[in-house]
Amino acid sequence: MSVRRWFGNGAALVAASVMLAGCAPAPESGGTQAPDAGCVRMVTNSGGLEDRSFNQSSWEGLQQAEDELGVDAEAIVSTGETDLEPNVQQAVDSGCELIVTVGYELAEATLQQGEANPDLAFAIVDETVDGENVKPVVFDTAQASFLAGYLAAGVSKTGVVATFGGGNQPPVTLFMDGFVDGVAKYNEVHGTAVRALGWDKAKQDGAFTGDFEDINKGKALTEGFIDQGADVILPVAGQVGEGAASAALERGGVSVIWVDSDGYESLSPEFRPVLLTSVLKNTQDAMVEIVGAVQDGSFSNEPYVGTLENGGVEIAPYHDLAGLVTPELDGEIEGLRQAIIAGELVVDSPSSPGSR
Repeated sequence: MSVRRWFGNGAALVAASVMLAGCAPAPESGGTQAPDAGCVRMVTNSGGLEDRSFNQSSWEGLQQAEDELGVDAEAIVSTGETDLEPNVQQAVDSGCELIVTVGYELAEATLQQGEANPDLAFAIVDETVDGENVKPVVFDTAQASFLAGYLAAGVSKTGVVATFGGGNQPPVTLFMDGFVDGVAKYNEVHGTAVRALGWDKAKQDGAFTGDFEDINKGKALTEGFIDQGADVILPVAGQVGEGAASAALERGGVSVIWVDSDGYESLSPEFRPVLLTSVLKNTQDAMVEIVGAVQDGSFSNEPYVGTLENGGVEIAPYHDLAGLVTPELDGEIEGLRQAIIAGELVVDSPSSPGSR
């Protein structure tokens, strides 16, 4: 499936078209054609376009690039593993100079197409690919998750918090490493013994649902954590995290920390009463920056790494649950943020960008 928006003369004239993946019209023939820097094609992973996660935020960034830079953007939506390689081929065949792929599932196809098409620019979100014309777009989410873990420990009434992932992969476990380290820091500062269930950083092993789509798995896993006393949950599992929010809503007295986008804005409003904060990836600004670099000829394969310092990662406002966060706790979190930015506090992980 493809979704497109067109903007003419800077006005917000929006049209949408829907096509089956693999059925887009082929480029017109007529000899060798220079790649078109005025358009970009994005290929989602199997989570789909509206995943409340990095597919959605990457697409929003390209829509922003349409507004600000006049580029024509189209998203090619993958619905399963068999779509991935053909969809990247379809993106290449579009004639656009920039191809954006999202997630580890597309790493191999991105590398292969990058090698076969050295005159095109590729960017892959949330994965590192070593190619001369492939730019990794990665985020040091452990930094922001550290703040979220400290927050979780600070608001917990039971002294138990939890996290789980969709799969044991670096972009997932990076969140979990930061989270449990933040909990440990809170214990160090306050002399408490808040427990973090679901992840053992030393062993790099923990609780996983095995996919990023089955909401029921997330709900069942979260109910198990709640039964063990957890009252703050960090799901790092795309749509599966909605199951955690559902369980928290049903059980009461439990809050959830979302990831990638601000869940307060991206999820159904019914979940707002349980959303404490979100660990954000500012994929939107990265997409605009990369589109601009392709247009002005400054594109390179140097990774874009989002950090607290450059605004690439952050935690969202506390929204409806701000009353749970005392001014003292909020001040401590701000102090930790500044210490990380200054390099006085280093949040490390074997999954950190540059460590993989």
